Amino acid sequence: MRAPLERVFAAASAVDRWPAILPHYRWVRPLGGGLVEMAAWRPFGGGILNYPTWWVSEMTVDRAAGEIRYRHIRGITRGMDVVWRLTQRDGGTEAEIVHTWSGPRWPLVGALAADLVIGPVFIHAIAARTLAGIKRAVEETKVGASW
Repeated sequence: MRAPLERVFAAASAVDRWPAILPHYRWVRPLGGGLVEMAAWRPFGGGILNYPTWWVSEMTVDRAAGEIRYRHIRGITRGMDVVWRLTQRDGGTEAEIVHTWSGPRWPLVGALAADLVIGPVFIHAIAARTLAGIKRAVEETKVGASW
């Protein structure tokens, strides 16, 4: 991203502001104690069909490490760990999102469903849109724009 680390980190960690800049987010609600409830759309067919998704995460912000961590505790992705790693690089910021999850607790098919459908079709698609939206927001050159 062509923006300083501080600006990217501020935008990435201000999840309550995401629905204003990320059209696929339906809502983000801080629940207290580091918990956040998030809901997003997963569009299909060029936006003809929007499939609703929802989850609750424990969110931890570590500015010194340049990391934002989530532990999904409710929703179909319960048990998933997510880490955003942000690093200053050549006048910009490199962002990496890592998802670690063995799938839903469904006998016999949980891991398969995660690997073949939930991960690539839902998680990756929503994360890619989120990262692209954060990139757009932090690269805007509006005077006075801040996080």
